[in-house]
Amino acid sequence: MRDYILRIGILVSLFMFGVTATFAGEQKAVFAGGCFWGLEAVFEHVKGVNAVRSGYSGGNARTANYQDVSGGETKHAESVEIRFDPAKVSYIQLLNIFFAVAHDPTQVNRQGPDTGTQYRSAIFYTNADQEKSATAFIDALNSSKALDKPVATQVVPLVAFFAAEEHHQDYLKNNPDEPYIVYNDLPKLTALKKKFPELYRNDPAP
Repeated sequence: MRDYILRIGILVSLFMFGVTATFAGEQKAVFAGGCFWGLEAVFEHVKGVNAVRSGYSGGNARTANYQDVSGGETKHAESVEIRFDPAKVSYIQLLNIFFAVAHDPTQVNRQGPDTGTQYRSAIFYTNADQEKSATAFIDALNSSKALDKPVATQVVPLVAFFAAEEHHQDYLKNNPDEPYIVYNDLPKLTALKKKFPELYRNDPAP
């Protein structure tokens, strides 16, 4: 099933080639899919990614803090901001990783042991081309019936990204032996290395 997602990514990439190939310079992508610790760690290990930050998207600045977001009433989702070089890794490739190894896109308002709207699956697009790419990817994935359930991922415009508190940054790197990390997030890095060996790097982005 996951390999089928990779093939869908290739097909969507070919379909969207005329759009995505026009980008130049560093670009930004913002994804949400469960606890931001695991998402951050996955994308930090992708070649072509310059930097990743954990944070909050979907709500306002006043409630962009862990205590408020954890209540599930702020409209925020735990998110990651990914700054990448499109000459080295494309937005479609990032989508492939997001859907194939970073999280389960069929879960609604939860991810693994974490429940609540703050753990929803979402793509916060920064421009019309990202919106088209994300929508086309999800449509192709749903049409393929590769997943047991429909994709629950929301595709919404990015209004703002607010960086999380400092102790949440590089959490896996700083806490590799924590049970939550060992059970929930280290397997994602193993899957990334196995499924995307050409994009995997041992030394994470800063």
